[in-house]
Amino acid sequence: MPYWGKVVGAVAGLATGRPWIALIGLVLGHQFDRGFADKFRKFGSNTPNSRLEQLPDQFVKILFQTVGHIAKADGRVTEEEIRAARGLMHRLGLGPVEVREAMTWFESGKEMSFPLRSTIRDLRVNAARKSESRSLFVRLLLEVALSKPTLHQRERVMLWVVCTELDIGRVELAQLEAMLRAQRGFRRSAAGDADARRVAAAYTTLGIEKTQTNAEIKKAYRRLMNRNHPDKIASDNPDAAAIAEAERRTREVRSAYEMLKSRRSIR
Repeated sequence: MPYWGKVVGAVAGLATGRPWIALIGLVLGHQFDRGFADKFRKFGSNTPNSRLEQLPDQFVKILFQTVGHIAKADGRVTEEEIRAARGLMHRLGLGPVEVREAMTWFESGKEMSFPLRSTIRDLRVNAARKSESRSLFVRLLLEVALSKPTLHQRERVMLWVVCTELDIGRVELAQLEAMLRAQRGFRRSAAGDADARRVAAAYTTLGIEKTQTNAEIKKAYRRLMNRNHPDKIASDNPDAAAIAEAERRTREVRSAYEMLKSRRSIR
């Protein structure tokens, strides 16, 4: 279970010179850590693509409008934010036409006159009634906002406006941010690098790009299994070496697919 909430709460309390405040800080920190752990179990891995691809159109439209508005809040949109926004488009399973539409929404959100509060209210009424959907919306916003090294104060203000309209409290917002920063830290660690290499190797084994859809991944897997399975070459009277190689290749393809199937929640 995470423990940073307890550490920060206790240290902040001790700084006041009053042990009883430190005790209160420890208790509050413990509550934060418990909530963080629950949030991490719920959203700890990347949100399944299958779920993202089922989001309502209105949700997606307002998402990219708001992403653009927050990205522009500090005066300029960075390359990191643009890459993160495009990565999100791919995770949502948007096709070429839909990507262009999403970029149009992104650009419209950058306008200073963009009505942030009323737009988020429309989202809550029409496309994000459930608290889980509202949390997902904020999480996706944060994924783009945290793609650069520093989160500007103006961006934090706008994120809080979004949270206020979606009835998300400061503790939940802090938990989401802590979770995403922890995930980024893992990806930058040695273990994260090794994990990323294994995922990249799985895509290479199947001969596909990570931007391809779940359906395309499934199709590539079936094609390779059909081509390499030992039963498929039996009619050619293969020697022992050929059979062994077919078995090795079949295991390799199956292992790569199982990894991507788990990561992307392919059914």
